[in-house]
Amino acid sequence: MRIYDAIAFVGHQVHFCRYREAGTLLRWLGNDLRGQRVLDVAGGDGYWAAQARKRGAHAISIDLARTKMNRGGQLRFAPALLEADALRLPFRDASFDRVMSICAIEHFDDGPRSLAEMARVLAPGGELVMSADAITRADEWPRLFDVHCTRYAVKHTYTHERLAGLLAERGLDLMEHTYQFRTRRAEHFYLAMAAVKGKAAPNAAALAVPLVAVSDRRAPNDHGSVVLIRARKRGG
Repeated sequence: MRIYDAIAFVGHQVHFCRYREAGTLLRWLGNDLRGQRVLDVAGGDGYWAAQARKRGAHAISIDLARTKMNRGGQLRFAPALLEADALRLPFRDASFDRVMSICAIEHFDDGPRSLAEMARVLAPGGELVMSADAITRADEWPRLFDVHCTRYAVKHTYTHERLAGLLAERGLDLMEHTYQFRTRRAEHFYLAMAAVKGKAAPNAAALAVPLVAVSDRRAPNDHGSVVLIRARKRGG
């Protein structure tokens, strides 16, 4: 394993929410992606797109953070890394078989426009897998929610119903969804960890991931801090 692969593994997977979140989206993408064209929208250093390439995909990651992409070029299975705006994707219509985006849309000024771009570059019959901040009980902890939004530049939150409606208008049908941090206690934990400065606490809190996963399985799938969706473009 290359040095940056080890650093990226810790940064992306030793975390109180990202490992389970991204792991679910990758599972929805499929274990065998040979010959598939995969785009990761706002993929940072391209770590998760690299996981798709490792599975055989022709993977591209786009972002505006050049420094992150420079680091991502050191990954063993580095995808193609392109500096580009998620609201103006520089690709032709129907260029990709799969599109993914991991907790990015909540940071965009115009989330619906980004969805329109993802839908445009997705081939008919292709699938979109994505996650977003939902934080469905934000009204219960307004101070924590404000800190979270300020620290992580969260501009909008999304429920699965809202995403389903936006995607339907753009020619995609919701196939499945799941929430993470579903209970009131788990959602408070999510906001509390996100409010802690630095990476030490969120990384150490990775030890709580199995407990949160168990509580999620026992709770209704209609509330939570993070929503994951899988949708398919009509046609094909």
